[in-house]
Amino acid sequence: MEFKDYYEILGVKPEASEAEIKAAYRKLARQYHPDKNKDAGAEDKFKAVNEANEVLKDPEKRRSYDELRASGYRGGESFRPPPGWGGGGGFDFGGAGGGDFSDFFEQMFGRAAGGGGGHARPRRGKDLQARVAVSLETAFTGGKQRITLQDSHGGERVLEVKIPAGIQPGQVIRLGGQGHQGAAGGPAGDLLLEVEIRDDARFRLDGRNIVHVLALAPWEAALGAQVSVPTLAGTVQMRIPAGARSGSKLRLKGRGMPGSPAGDQLVELSVRAPAAETDAQRQAYEALQALYPDYDPRA
Repeated sequence: MEFKDYYEILGVKPEASEAEIKAAYRKLARQYHPDKNKDAGAEDKFKAVNEANEVLKDPEKRRSYDELRASGYRGGESFRPPPGWGGGGGFDFGGAGGGDFSDFFEQMFGRAAGGGGGHARPRRGKDLQARVAVSLETAFTGGKQRITLQDSHGGERVLEVKIPAGIQPGQVIRLGGQGHQGAAGGPAGDLLLEVEIRDDARFRLDGRNIVHVLALAPWEAALGAQVSVPTLAGTVQMRIPAGARSGSKLRLKGRGMPGSPAGDQLVELSVRAPAAETDAQRQAYEALQALYPDYDPRA
């Protein structure tokens, strides 16, 4: 078990006032709140900040914690409660969401008040983190996907996960009650699934936009053409303007990932010349070369 330096977690000095602790807590709680911050690890930091505030905001709890810290313990160090420790025996955290607290907190401060007769207090299980890889098509349309999880005993369980339409890489899907089992009859934690989107042979995700590389024949690029373009919602017709060049992009409004607003599909043009495999084809290229004696594609 690691010793928790609650002052370091909140970024305040040990002599900080109640007002300074309150201000530091509010700032960090806003910064790492899971509803606003989807970065990996933000939820763990949010829980750590809540735990630190739970101890330091109350004078009695803070006094007991300071007695421990004065013994020379520092954050991250291996820690065992001193013999005869009773610093947290009178605190009751039953209404404070104790299942989100660390083992250090539970050991030092999480004993129920009122003479519980030694019975363990119900504790919420820890959240379980995993990843789910979905196809770009599933991310676009939404749908259901099965995942297999292995438990600590080598067993497996299969869950069906609902994938919201328009989900982005790195977003987290929360499945309530599918995490680690709680202790002493407490509720199970949640399963947090970080979404990965698999590569697609036809499309590339760019934020909420979808990029598709469209191959054109030289005469289509030179003269203009009406061509079929695949999208994740089906094939559409697009007008290619005369004189189109490789690398230029055309936009299909609203054909990207669903959302408010929806993204677009960007059609990147790629002009590709066919090989000259017969005498007639080589002569055609030679005639074209003669018609454009001053053309330099690298200019």
